[in-house]
Amino acid sequence: MGGGARDGGGVRPVDVDARAVLVGGMETVTARGPARHSFSLPNILTYSRIAAVPVVVGCIFARSIMGGPLWLRWVALAVFIAAAVTDFLDGYYARAWDQQSAFGRMLDPIADKLLVASCLLMLAAEDSIHGWTLWAAIVILCREILVSGLREYLAGLRVSVPVTRLAKWKTTVQLVAIGFLLAGEAGDLLIPVTTRVGIALLWISAIFTLYTGWDYFRAGIHHLIAEDA
Repeated sequence: MGGGARDGGGVRPVDVDARAVLVGGMETVTARGPARHSFSLPNILTYSRIAAVPVVVGCIFARSIMGGPLWLRWVALAVFIAAAVTDFLDGYYARAWDQQSAFGRMLDPIADKLLVASCLLMLAAEDSIHGWTLWAAIVILCREILVSGLREYLAGLRVSVPVTRLAKWKTTVQLVAIGFLLAGEAGDLLIPVTTRVGIALLWISAIFTLYTGWDYFRAGIHHLIAEDA
């Protein structure tokens, strides 16, 4: 017994040890809450997309730079497709199971950009993307940097920039284009136009990228002007 509390005219004893256990238990629950949330299924799917990046890059590097076997391109494509599918599943399960979180909203676009940027750079390094098509890749990468910077600035103003339907279509075309290009020479042995289809889709994605990038910038520009004023 370590203290007491008045109850009417008397003194009601308080068990200090029990109270300490209760407070400690509450602190444990509070501390463990975010940890459990960070390991929800949607976030695990996002983590897997990030983990796929070194696998895809490593396979393409081993095949094209180090002269590895051709089947490595199929491994890279399979891992990339699995990662691209998680891009749709994590958002679906987050909404369906009410497991949306600020951490997930922050990490999801980062995972997307890591996957796309690393694949584009690797495809350029091994010459699947070359010549004028490099401009399509540059447009895509520059847009991602522009939108990321804009989102970061507007987040400081507590202004959200929602993802448009056209931006989702852009992402889909972009992922399909990269998939064709990852198949590359291996795919050309089965379907001779595989690489050319990938290049054409990459240019279509670049056009969508320009439009959606301007759309995001136009949506946030008045907040930038108001802040300067």
